[in-house]
Amino acid sequence: MFQVGDYLVYKRDVCIVDEIKENYMNGLDYFVLIPERDSSLKIQIPKDSSFIRKLITKKDVEKIIQEIPNIGVIETEDKLLEQEYKKLLNSGLHEDLIKVIKTTYLRNKKRVENKKKIGDKDNFYLEQAENDLYGEFGRVLGLSLEETKEYIIDKVEKLT
Repeated sequence: MFQVGDYLVYKRDVCIVDEIKENYMNGLDYFVLIPERDSSLKIQIPKDSSFIRKLITKKDVEKIIQEIPNIGVIETEDKLLEQEYKKLLNSGLHEDLIKVIKTTYLRNKKRVENKKKIGDKDNFYLEQAENDLYGEFGRVLGLSLEETKEYIIDKVEKLT
């Protein structure tokens, strides 16, 4: 399936397969993964783990970007918002990350317009969602995190 040097997604992080250990533990083969965001970490995970998957394709990235204008924001009470952010971040779905990004961005924009301080929680979850989404999209597109963000914004602006 994956070879040394391949990129994959472990939970929400883009990682490179650094090593494959055969019959490592309990007769199972393991991947040694290094996350792109923190190369000081080494993660050992069974090769058949349900927490790993292939990167999406460039075609899938473009399809998701086309859908961004149709993806709504989170509709819930403020006191339940953080719980919803956590749930969506952990879902593993790109559309849910976009929902978090759109919601936090619009809430922060509204605060700035009302001359209020940007919310720490909204900022934290915005950063998490952007890192997860743009990390994978950037790897697929061959762009940095910031270039990926600009690329997506540019594409979405042309759609609206």
